Amino acid sequence: MIPNSDGGVTQCLLDWTRGDRAALDRLMPLVYGELRQLAAGHLARERRDHTLQPTALVHEAFLRLVDHRRIQWQGRAHFLALAATLMRQLLIDHARKHRAEKRGGGGARVTLHDGDAMLEARPVELIALDDALSALAAIDPRQARVVELRFFGGLTVEEAAEVLAVSPATVKLDWSMARAWLVRELRRE
Repeated sequence: MIPNSDGGVTQCLLDWTRGDRAALDRLMPLVYGELRQLAAGHLARERRDHTLQPTALVHEAFLRLVDHRRIQWQGRAHFLALAATLMRQLLIDHARKHRAEKRGGGGARVTLHDGDAMLEARPVELIALDDALSALAAIDPRQARVVELRFFGGLTVEEAAEVLAVSPATVKLDWSMARAWLVRELRRE
């Protein structure tokens, strides 16, 4: 991650929420590197012949973020969390479209991991992961959100705790429980 420029990011987000369109122009250079790292991380877990590139994923997610001006932004971590969620949705939409075109011919595959620690050695289908994550959200929404923030968003335990307004210990526990639950669910498939 890029050194935390949270003050500038937060100010731009607040100005943007108040209707300052120029704040969006000031925001992009402050977060572009981190958004690109998020996109590259997402795409590294995709199939090799994926048609989306990190830059395209960043730009598409940023265009969708522009529609979220009314959000009461909490800062850089909150912004990145929403960007990661939007990137995940974009990739899932893309995988579903690809699957529909191929009539089930192998959707995008990802490997669950936490940094360098592998959760599961074999890749899992992105759509199956999304389905399992949706099922987890029905049972425990916060655990599902922790997975989104940590796995898809690349946020640290502390950043996720900040976004969720809980303690880092709570995030660690939720992360551990959610990973175990997801691995069990994905093995069933």
